[in-house]
Amino acid sequence: MLARIIAAIDAGTYVAPTEIDCGEIMIQSDKLTVGQWLDIWISEYLGGVKARTVENYKSVCKNHLNPNIGAVKLPELSPHIIQIMMNRLQKDSKYKDKNGKEQIKKGLSAKTIKNTHGVLHAALQQAVVNDYIQKNPANSGKAGKVKLPRIEEKEIKPLDDEAIAVFLNSIQGHIWENMFTVTLFTGARQAEILGLTWDRIDFKRGTIRIDSQLERGKRESIGLDTPKNDKSRSITPAPFVMAALKAERRRQLEWRLRAGPAWVSSDYVFTNELGQTLVHGTVSKSFKRIITKTGFPETRFHDLRHSYATAALSSGDDVKTVQENLGHHDPGFTLKQYGHVTEKMKKDSSARMERYIESVKQIG
Repeated sequence: MLARIIAAIDAGTYVAPTEIDCGEIMIQSDKLTVGQWLDIWISEYLGGVKARTVENYKSVCKNHLNPNIGAVKLPELSPHIIQIMMNRLQKDSKYKDKNGKEQIKKGLSAKTIKNTHGVLHAALQQAVVNDYIQKNPANSGKAGKVKLPRIEEKEIKPLDDEAIAVFLNSIQGHIWENMFTVTLFTGARQAEILGLTWDRIDFKRGTIRIDSQLERGKRESIGLDTPKNDKSRSITPAPFVMAALKAERRRQLEWRLRAGPAWVSSDYVFTNELGQTLVHGTVSKSFKRIITKTGFPETRFHDLRHSYATAALSSGDDVKTVQENLGHHDPGFTLKQYGHVTEKMKKDSSARMERYIESVKQIG
C-alpha cells in the first residue's frame, strides 16, 4: 500500500483521501467503490437534468455498470478494467430461464455501449472535479485509452411521394388523422407533437411554437419538459397543416361536449376522447398498424420526421430553413443526415445552371 502511494506521488497522480458523506455513513475517498460513487453522483449532481434522462442514467448504472465494475474501488478503476467491461457487454451470453432451458442474451449494440460509456465518463469526470481521482480513466479517443465500437449509421427510410399519398389516404377518418398529418408536414418529434399546447398555435400568423415535449414514463406520460437539445423554435407550416389544426380543435370541442363532466381539462392539442394526454407507445402502435396495412411495415413514427425533411429539401427549401424547422443544432448535421437529398439538389442545380447558360448564349 505504501509503495503504491509513493509511486503515485512520484508520478504526480496521488490524491489524498477525504471523507465523503454517503448518507448514513462517511467513507474515505480511497475506499469509495464505483457503485457508491455512481449512487452519489445520481442523487447529488444531476440537478436540472430531465427526469427521463435521470431514469435512463439509473437504468444504465443498475443494468450495466454496477454488475460489472460497481465493486471496484474508485481510485483503482483503470482504462483496462473499463475496456474489459465494454468488450464483455458487446458479447452474447448464455443463461437459463425459469424452466431451466438455455437461452442466448444478445450483447449490447454499439450505440448502447456508447451511451453506457457516456454515463460512466460523466460520473467519473465529476469525481475528477471533486479531486477524488486524478484523471478520468474512461477517456476515449485521442484523450484516452478506452476504445469504443464504431456505430453504423442506420439508413433512414423516409416515405417517398407515392408512399405519402397512400399514407394520407389510409388515415382519412382515423381518430388521429390530424396528428399524423401535422407530424408529417412539420417534422416535429413525437414527444413534441404530444406535448403541443393550444397556446403555442397562432392561427392569425400561421405559426407553431415548439418549446416543450411530453416526457414519457414506463407506462404513461409524466409531464412537459424542454425539447431535445433545449432548442425551441417557431415554424411556419403550410396552410394545409394549419387547416388540420383547426379541424382538430373543432373535433376536440365536440368530444368535450359529448364527455361532459368526464372531460379532463388541459391545453393539449392532441388528446383522447376524454381530453387525456396520449401515451407514446399507444400512438406508435396505432401508427404501426396503419403503416403496415399500407405496405410499408419497416416505417416508424419517427420516419415521418425524415419524410418531412426529405420532402422539404426536394421541394427546394434551403438547408438552413429545414435545419431550423427540425430543431437541429447546425446545418452540417442536417446535410449529413439527408445527404442523399442534397446530392439530388446539386444535380437539379446543375441542370438549372445549364438551362441558364443556354438562355444567355441565345441572347448573344
